[in-house]
Amino acid sequence: MKDLMMYMIPALGLVGILVMAIKYAWVAKQDAGDDNMQKLAGYIAKGAIAFLRAEWKLLGYFAVIAAVVLAWSGTMTENSHWVISLSFLIGAVFSALAGYIGMKVATMANVRTTQAARTSLAKALNVSFTGGAVMGLGVAGLAVLGLGSLFIVFYQMFSVGTDAAFDAHSMEVALEVLAGFSLGAESIALFARVGGGIYTKAADVGADLVGKVEAGIPEDDVRNPATIADNVGDNVGDVAGMGADLFGSYVATILATMVLGREVLVADQVGGLSLILLPMIIAGMGLIFSIVGTLFVRISNENSSVQKALNMGNWASMIFTLIGSYFLINWLVPNETLVLRGTEFTRDGIFGAVLLGLIVGALMSMVTEFYTAMGKRPVMSIVRQSSTGHATNIIGGLAVGMESTVLPIIILAAGIFGAFELAGLYGVAIAAAGMMATTAMQLAIDAFGPIADNAGGIAEMSGLPAEVRERTDNLDAVGNTTAASGKGFAIASAALTSLALFAAFVGIAGIDAIDIYKANVLAGLFVGAMIPFIFSALAIAAVGRAAMDMVNEVRRQFREIPGIMEYKAEPEYEKCVEISTRASLREMVAPGAIALLVPIVVGFIFGPEVLGGLLAGVTVSGVLMGMFQNNAGGAWDNAKKSFEKGVEINGETYYKGSDPHKAAVTGDTVGDPFKDTSGPSMNILIKLMSIVALIIAPHIKGVGGAGSSSSSAPSLSSIDQKMSYSIGLDISQNVAEAGLELDLKAISRGLEDGINPVAIPLLTEDEMQAAFEEFQAQMMAKQAKQAEAGAAATIAEGQEFMAAESKKPGMQKTASGMLYEVKVMGKGPKPTATDKVSVNYTGTLIDGTVFDSSYDRGEPATFPLNGVIPGWTEGLQLMPVGSTFRFIIPGDLAYGNTPPPGSPIQPGSVLVFEVELLNIIK
Repeated sequence: MKDLMMYMIPALGLVGILVMAIKYAWVAKQDAGDDNMQKLAGYIAKGAIAFLRAEWKLLGYFAVIAAVVLAWSGTMTENSHWVISLSFLIGAVFSALAGYIGMKVATMANVRTTQAARTSLAKALNVSFTGGAVMGLGVAGLAVLGLGSLFIVFYQMFSVGTDAAFDAHSMEVALEVLAGFSLGAESIALFARVGGGIYTKAADVGADLVGKVEAGIPEDDVRNPATIADNVGDNVGDVAGMGADLFGSYVATILATMVLGREVLVADQVGGLSLILLPMIIAGMGLIFSIVGTLFVRISNENSSVQKALNMGNWASMIFTLIGSYFLINWLVPNETLVLRGTEFTRDGIFGAVLLGLIVGALMSMVTEFYTAMGKRPVMSIVRQSSTGHATNIIGGLAVGMESTVLPIIILAAGIFGAFELAGLYGVAIAAAGMMATTAMQLAIDAFGPIADNAGGIAEMSGLPAEVRERTDNLDAVGNTTAASGKGFAIASAALTSLALFAAFVGIAGIDAIDIYKANVLAGLFVGAMIPFIFSALAIAAVGRAAMDMVNEVRRQFREIPGIMEYKAEPEYEKCVEISTRASLREMVAPGAIALLVPIVVGFIFGPEVLGGLLAGVTVSGVLMGMFQNNAGGAWDNAKKSFEKGVEINGETYYKGSDPHKAAVTGDTVGDPFKDTSGPSMNILIKLMSIVALIIAPHIKGVGGAGSSSSSAPSLSSIDQKMSYSIGLDISQNVAEAGLELDLKAISRGLEDGINPVAIPLLTEDEMQAAFEEFQAQMMAKQAKQAEAGAAATIAEGQEFMAAESKKPGMQKTASGMLYEVKVMGKGPKPTATDKVSVNYTGTLIDGTVFDSSYDRGEPATFPLNGVIPGWTEGLQLMPVGSTFRFIIPGDLAYGNTPPPGSPIQPGSVLVFEVELLNIIK
């Protein structure tokens, strides 16, 4: 069963990739339009691929250097391995491949969407959404395939488990190495997101400022030299960047849940792996149901709501995943009390957390949609404030962005609290996994937007009829909202994932709390809260510098190339593409270095507790900054788009080209780097820093006075100090073996009150005795429950062994269920139950482990038949003197749930004896 579940995970990933290939082939077969349309699409595709190649070349150097460092560090601790470098490289390659798949299909689907829009809105939606679905299925399929396959490899490589259970240390090493896959994915995602965001916004801002504001030509006008770079940017930022982003989020979420699941001891049908495999299986199941959900995205006519069609597919995939998760959890996770770091929970709590994660994700998307959708109160407030100028538009957008953090944070906080109450830290992690389960559908909805945007650009540049642009604008407007909702969904999942990664880091780093009362930890908290601000500053400033270069280039071409404005000369599009490419690759290094190096520096110098404070600050500040920037930018964008159909302000209707529209263009220009560069990078920033901390956690135990009890111990120079330390250590070991969690403050108070002759104890003698008795009763009940759970697994394994043995030739079965095989049939008499016998024997477990043998003692064993286990009493009465029999004795005829102390026999064990009956002693 365990092998079936493990191998099913990559199989589900392969199904997703197969469906992706089918949809890709369908998109490729669609009509690509006339030669001019194909020519313009070719410019976009060529520029996009050129950027990817240049980016991959730079990131290739980084990946190799990072892999070498990881390989070296993996040999420095027993909790890691040099193969983490290979895991990192595979994660990096898969992340880059995810971006490439999205880029490839988007640059192919854009022109086909334009051509489809010449026929109907329904066909245009079908082509653009199918293109987005290719990306979504490719990203999710690669993630499930990569994680599932590597887990199987590392499980076998590190000899993690047997059929009954897994070795905790080996599993920790396997998951630490698997974390390299997530690190590679998130590293590439960060550079792809930041680099792509700088690229697209440098082109967009440059095109808007000179084209729309100065030259007065429409957006995506073929005369604008920056328009091709702008359309390329939609792909490198919103498609390749988003693909790598959600690939990294998907992987990090699953990994964090697996790391926490490792700490929970559970007797199940998959060798104790149920809570480790669960997030991967939910992800694979969500992938399949996302495929089903794509079938619901359909509209019937020109007046149908595109948003409702997308929502229908999204809700369908979430509901199906929720139903599937219910049955999966109830089948995979045993119905018993589970414990993680002192918090008890059940499988019902796990399902409740998954449900809560899906609800939080849906609510976050709905709130984001409210704050960014056209016609809603927030966007309309910006539209109205545009009537009084550029400054009030900016003020309105900033206010909307700040206000938009309130409800999402309350929802997120309630989700974290609720998930913890349902299933502890594992609940928080599995809630994030549930939220991310339908990533394929979320990304399909998200990626369709840039495809529609490109389609509108090609329609404008090709001079197609107005109704074509109206259809693509309809898709594009919905795409802006879905993009904002997708970013809200991503930042919410990042917050939950970062909390789960943070919890995993605390466990591996050997600390049990982050005490912000300590000055160094508080300092780390403040520094961490600052990181998202400097990161955003670098990203936005990079857009500003690149946009200045773009503006100067567009102005130069308008000035020096005669005939551009009269359509008599073609602009030098490649010059603008080159500016964006060069600027993005140059400017993405500094923000990326901050995310990767700051946790390493802080961790190795100040230790894990200060690093924990840093991570807490980064997470809280980053989530708020991400929400604020994403929503402000989305609201500014749709405020500008509202003027395309005309808006009424104070009784007067304003259209494109009016003064309020120009103010809205300025707001959109300011918001562009918010929503497409720095804002979306926040979720990668907080996850990447947490993953880096998780990777280095084994290396920084005890650094900076944290994570090691010896760091806070006295010098132990005198015999009194040594004795005091020994007593404390002995007490802690005994209590830990008893399964009691230590409250250090209470222990310290008890010691102080016991030593101080005038102190009044907090408990009376009777209360102390009652506490001891209650604890003893609890421990006995807990031990009995653990023995029962262990026996269930052992009995199931023994029954399977006996069923296989019973089919062998010569095997016989008694009425009680015991099996026996005659090796040698003697000719003497048979003993009775009251006789005493002398025998030679060897007893083994079903795996061949010898636990007792008369041969090892050098003399036969002598005992009365009615004074041994029931299986011996029954079996020996079948044997004539001189016989040798092989007995297979089930647990209920052996030692049951009370095996001999100190022996390897487990409760419920099936035992195998080979017995030679020497004589009967009357």
